[in-house]
Amino acid sequence: MVRHDEVITAIMMRLGFLFLVVALLGHTTLKAQEPGNAVTKVILSGFSERAYTHEAVTEEQLNLILECGIKAPSARNLQPWKFTVIQDETTMKEAIGNVVPGNVLIVVSGKVAENGSTPDFDCGLATESMFVAAHSLGLGARIYGSPVGPINNQRELFQIPDGYNAVVVLRIGNVDKTVDAVTAATPRKPSAEIVNFRK
Repeated sequence: MVRHDEVITAIMMRLGFLFLVVALLGHTTLKAQEPGNAVTKVILSGFSERAYTHEAVTEEQLNLILECGIKAPSARNLQPWKFTVIQDETTMKEAIGNVVPGNVLIVVSGKVAENGSTPDFDCGLATESMFVAAHSLGLGARIYGSPVGPINNQRELFQIPDGYNAVVVLRIGNVDKTVDAVTAATPRKPSAEIVNFRK
């Protein structure tokens, strides 16, 4: 038979544990809202790299980047995209001439609507999610629009799915770690030129 004081002790221990979990979750939520968290640091320090090393992107890195693209938001959660991963150097060079071994191209294609349009905005959100993910892993990334025409003209080579058109290409790879956003990136316009407030 369980004694009354044992029941009270067990309840108090569970309540204490629950309080600890709630406190930790609350602390995590507050930390995520503070300036300088990991996500904002990645975004503010990132840039579109041009020079890559020959060190290969790992399968684990690639899979995580793709998962981040899959989790991107989309209108009505339709997820109207397909990702074609290209690692063959010859095929990559058909799209972007200066790729190097170890690079990976991700062609983001959008579902073609009856009027011929594609969900470019949604595809852009998925691409940006993968771009940020690549930088968070210490990789370089660059988004390209100009190769889309040639890719759509060589659909079989690039394995663009039926009913979809290529919208954008993301290049990822390892970069020279001595280059950073301060020394390599072109400067951004000041916020006063971009943001206006109606108070």
